[in-house]
Amino acid sequence: MRKLWLSCHRWLALSLGWVLIVSGLTGAALVVLRPLDQWFHPELFVAATPACSAPLACEPGAGGAVAVAVARPLVSLEHVRAKLASEFGQQASFSFRPARAPDETLQVLVRGKWRGTVFIDPASGAEQGRRGEHEGAVALLYRLHSALLLEQTGKAVLACVALAYVLLMVTGLMLWWPRKWPPSLRVVLHKGLLRALFDVHRTGGALLALGLCVCIASGAYLAWRPIGGWISAASGVPRVVAPKLPELPSGAALNGVMPGEPLPLDTLAARAQSAFPDGRIDLIQYTPRLDRPLTVRLHVPDDPHPNGRSTVWLDPRDGAILARVRWSDLDPGTRINSVVYPLHTGELGGLVWQVCVAVLGVALGGLGISGLWLWLRRRGARAGAGAGRPSGVRP
Repeated sequence: MRKLWLSCHRWLALSLGWVLIVSGLTGAALVVLRPLDQWFHPELFVAATPACSAPLACEPGAGGAVAVAVARPLVSLEHVRAKLASEFGQQASFSFRPARAPDETLQVLVRGKWRGTVFIDPASGAEQGRRGEHEGAVALLYRLHSALLLEQTGKAVLACVALAYVLLMVTGLMLWWPRKWPPSLRVVLHKGLLRALFDVHRTGGALLALGLCVCIASGAYLAWRPIGGWISAASGVPRVVAPKLPELPSGAALNGVMPGEPLPLDTLAARAQSAFPDGRIDLIQYTPRLDRPLTVRLHVPDDPHPNGRSTVWLDPRDGAILARVRWSDLDPGTRINSVVYPLHTGELGGLVWQVCVAVLGVALGGLGISGLWLWLRRRGARAGAGAGRPSGVRP
């Protein structure tokens, strides 16, 4: 039986281990490089003139104007949108990430004839810089880590490799499992590199198996969206989806785009804020199509997701709130994203967990590389021994 476990472990690792090595090392690098990227490029991430918050905005109500608390940059979001639309085209889509601290820039993700992020001074509205979608080391590492540079195909491959890792972990634990407890966790260093690598691979894999499994499983969930749908389907709870806009009078639509202009983004943002007064607007997803709702994501105090998963959908034509859902009321397959995402990135536990995630990433890469090295060395040793035997003598 041990020979079977060894064969399964070896050939699973040799066929899919390279994916785990790449995922582990790029994940660890992202934990370190993202804050370094912000530190090395303050012209993109630090506002030239820190924004102040406007504490109140007046919204029309049944009894007249109603004061609604809304934190927003001094520059009008609508002004920024119009300026970007004039450059990138009226059919471009924009995702606004408002500044979350007084010294942060307003970041706008552009999807049009150019794709990338524009960094805006939230006080003056002046552009501080821009980055293309695939520009920079962090973007390359993220694409490699999240999809192996293969877009949706790569995401599906990563999900399958995550399942293979479970088998790899089980077979590895079966090979490690001691006959007597407590097990020996010694790493012998004085008997040569080969023995030391074997001990590190064997003991390290056993000790870190559960932590690595959590990282890999959470990564598979984030990489491949169908997994969330399966979780919700298994629970019997329908998925929360964006509502449809009320039907318009016949002949009002032209090629899916409505005539006229939507309400200003600042007004729509204030309406979304009124749905969750205790929330912080983290993302405004603007589309020029007036036959689709405007989506606003907010972060409420009890949401562990750093980018907020509570969502408000609005009719861009009149600002009516079509639906609102708190993160804790989402379907199970979507709701767990609020925990899985920060767990995977390390943000859930602050600096300590970020360090742990980086260490686990390096360990995953190290286990793969050490296993490959052991196999190559032993294969070479067996080949050398076979070449030194007289012909006709069986091993």
